[in-house]
Amino acid sequence: MRRIVIVGGGTGGTILANNLARRLRREIEAGQVLVTLLSASPRHMYQPGLLYVAFGKMASSDLYRDEDGLLAPGIQFYVDPVESFDLDHNEVKTKSGVTYGYDYLAICTGSRALPTSVPGLAEAGHHVYTEEAALKTCSALKDFPGGRIAIVTGVPHKCPMVPLELTFMMYDYFKDREMLDKVSFTYTYPIGRIHSLENVAKWAAKEFDRMGVHYETLFNAKEVDGAKRQVHSEEGTVVDYDLLITVPPHKGMEVIEKNKLGASGWIPTHRTSLAMEGRDNVFVLGDTTNIPISKAGSTTHYEAEVLGENLASLATQGRAMRAYEGKVFCFIEAGKDRATYASFDYKSPPQPEPPTRAIHWFKLAYNRLYWNSVRGLL
Repeated sequence: MRRIVIVGGGTGGTILANNLARRLRREIEAGQVLVTLLSASPRHMYQPGLLYVAFGKMASSDLYRDEDGLLAPGIQFYVDPVESFDLDHNEVKTKSGVTYGYDYLAICTGSRALPTSVPGLAEAGHHVYTEEAALKTCSALKDFPGGRIAIVTGVPHKCPMVPLELTFMMYDYFKDREMLDKVSFTYTYPIGRIHSLENVAKWAAKEFDRMGVHYETLFNAKEVDGAKRQVHSEEGTVVDYDLLITVPPHKGMEVIEKNKLGASGWIPTHRTSLAMEGRDNVFVLGDTTNIPISKAGSTTHYEAEVLGENLASLATQGRAMRAYEGKVFCFIEAGKDRATYASFDYKSPPQPEPPTRAIHWFKLAYNRLYWNSVRGLL
C-alpha cells in the first residue's frame, strides 16, 4: 500500500486531498493507496473573507465550513496536528501521540501574521489576518472621527494585494460616509516602489496619485510609539497617524521552526517540482514554501493541482508528470464596485488592466464559489 500523508487542512491540503481522492479513487477503494489528512482544526476558514469582515461586508460566521464536509469519500481525516517530523524514517507524530508512516508527505501548514515582531505594532495597529483582528478593525473604522490614516506594510506577508486593497477600500469607505475632507492617507512599503511586482506598482501609483494618497517607499517599520502615534522606520523616517492599519510581517508556522525544517518557518522548496530540497518524497505547498512568489490562495491552488497529478502518478507509475510554472492569479479590489487582477508566472510578469465593475462582481462571486473550489469542483 502507498501511504500519502498531508499535513495541514487549509486551502492547499484540502484541494490536494480532494484531487488525490478523485485521481486515485479505484486504488483507494482497492486498498492500494491510503490518503490521510491531518489538521489542527475541524473548521476550514476562507481567509480572504477577513478583508470583507473588516469593512462590514461579510459576517464572520460566513468564513467557516466544517472541514470533513469539504472532503471527498476515501480520505482519512483526523483533527490531530502534527508536532514532530522524522523525515529520515518517513514518519510524523501528532499531538495525541499517534505516529503516521508515509511513502509521500505533503506539508501545507500555512503562515501566521506576527505584529509582535515590530515593537508597539500589536498594541497600536489594526490588521485583517485573524477573525478577532478583522472585527477590531471594523470597529476602529466605524468609530474613527477623522484624521491621519497610516497603512504600514511589512514583508513577507500573505495575500500580496492586501495593502493596496485596504487602501482602496478605506478610501471609498470614507468617501461613502462623506468624510474624505476629514481624513488623509499615508501608505508605506519596504522597497523602492509601492508593490513588490513592478507593473502592479506602476498601476497602483497612478491610482494613488488620482486619489491623493501619499506614499513613502523604502520604509521598514522599526517600532511604533503608541503614545506619540508615530511609526519609526529602520531608515530613520517617521510617519504620524491617528489610525494605524498594518500588514504585519509573516512567518511560517511554529511547528516548522521547532522541527528545523526551514528558517522562519519557510521550507526550502524546489520551484518546479515542489519537493523539499534534499528530499524526493517530501513536498511543500502554498505559504509554507520559500519560493519567492506570492503567498496567495491561487498560488496554493495551482500548486496543489500540479502536486495532485504528480503524487497520483508517483503512487501508480513511480514518476512525476508535471512541473509547476509559477502560475498565480490575484484579484485586486480597487475600491467600491471596481476591481482588476494580476495574472503571472515565472516567465510572464503581470499586466493589470483598468479596474471594472465586472471583475469586482466576479471577485464577489468567487467568495461564494471558493467552497466548490476547495472541493475540487472548479
